[in-house]
Amino acid sequence: MPAVLRDARDTLVPDMTGPHGPLPPVLLVLTVLTGTVDAFSFLLLGHVFVANMTGNVVLLGFSLAGAPGFSTPASAAALVAFAAGALTGGFTVHRARAHRGRQLQHALLVETAFVTAALTVALVSGRPYTGGARFALIVLLGLGLGVQNAMVRVLAVPDLTTTVLTRTLTATIADSRLAKGPGGHAGRRVLSAGAMLAGAFLGALALLKGHPALPLLIAVALLAAVTTAATLFARSDALWTRPPAAR
Repeated sequence: MPAVLRDARDTLVPDMTGPHGPLPPVLLVLTVLTGTVDAFSFLLLGHVFVANMTGNVVLLGFSLAGAPGFSTPASAAALVAFAAGALTGGFTVHRARAHRGRQLQHALLVETAFVTAALTVALVSGRPYTGGARFALIVLLGLGLGVQNAMVRVLAVPDLTTTVLTRTLTATIADSRLAKGPGGHAGRRVLSAGAMLAGAFLGALALLKGHPALPLLIAVALLAAVTTAATLFARSDALWTRPPAAR
């Protein structure tokens, strides 16, 4: 079996006794969620990202320069909310620092609360999302994705950040055999990019063909699934549950 396919298989169906246990497929699901939520925010909330802050900083620069179709307050609100979410997520996971399964579970519960609140706002307010409803959605989703990113950073699974793909794509090409590199984790990196693409496609399709709140409903469903799994993982005492520095 080619190394890329073997690495992809090991990411989707990981060795539960390995260093990261079940975390890789969980983070792939959260990458799909990221694409879905950013499709909702960018297409319905006025060209703003709530998960990918690199893109959001660029959009803020556009708006500050006076480019039409971009909002300085919206981009700034997303950045502040994301930062507050990262702070909340950091506090949440560091309280369970001795067990990665509990770190995952606790952070997902907080993220699910924020994204579910955003879904409620979307259903109650109705499209178009303007004024207070728009900013409430930006803030709630920014908080939730900030929590997610703080959790992912602490879990520290290589090449599965759930948001930033620039370094992942660069590593895929620069480390490839074609570039005379080691070629490590190519399958995992391709899956990460594919999961983001799939999430963005799913979110956009849900908006175009279904209800405007459907992407958030999908996000809540994905969170419910991984949170249920994380509740089981929190009971494990396998090697992967220990932080790398504690092994």
